[in-house]
Amino acid sequence: MSLTPHIGIITQARMTSTRLPGKIFKEVNNKSLLQYHIERLQKTGFDIAIATTTNNTDDCVADYALKNNLQFHRGSENNVLSRFHETAKKYNFDIIVRVTSDCPLIDTHLIRNSIEKYLKLNNQNLYMANAIERTFARGFDFEIFSFQLLDDAFLNAITESDLEHVTPYIWKNKSGKVEMYHIKQTEDNSNLRITVDTADDFELIKRLIENHKANELPYNEIENILKSNPDLTALNSHIEQKKV
Repeated sequence: MSLTPHIGIITQARMTSTRLPGKIFKEVNNKSLLQYHIERLQKTGFDIAIATTTNNTDDCVADYALKNNLQFHRGSENNVLSRFHETAKKYNFDIIVRVTSDCPLIDTHLIRNSIEKYLKLNNQNLYMANAIERTFARGFDFEIFSFQLLDDAFLNAITESDLEHVTPYIWKNKSGKVEMYHIKQTEDNSNLRITVDTADDFELIKRLIENHKANELPYNEIENILKSNPDLTALNSHIEQKKV
């Protein structure tokens, strides 16, 4: 790994969500969920690139990126691994933070602190994440890995699931050389859900932002609001996450 590796955050964004189409541009207080997501990522100080698709339906995502002077790349809708790999290559990212745009309240400090840990460990075979052995609310998810691990997955992954979900080839250690590092907190809040996949999820985010200014808060304060307001968690506690 170079002395000053280029760290980049790649976020996946598209309009054709099956359960809530167009969700990334749904608005709370006249601002889109995608904008909340990007603003929180920008506070990390790292480069950001949006990986979207070549579908006409995602022209608006490309337009949004151009209008806001954001880096972006358009690639395959179904082979997300290739789209992701092309994005990392295009912007010469040595270390990649993978996030998804359905997490409008993603946490700045969690990502920054984890990158600091990752850099200290200085191991290009390291895969670091808070979403495999989950203790954080769903919606703060991120993964950190080297371009070398991504390249290896791109060259060798063949199953539909590995191509669609980008990182299973890495975290299932199919290459046999990956070292895992799970980011955890002492308290298990994995039952909480602040990702947006359905209309009920959106309603929760809407109330969190409108009534609690959650877009200005760190992850632990957002988790505490949810734990002390069962009426909020009840909004989307019945939603089943799609399996990888």
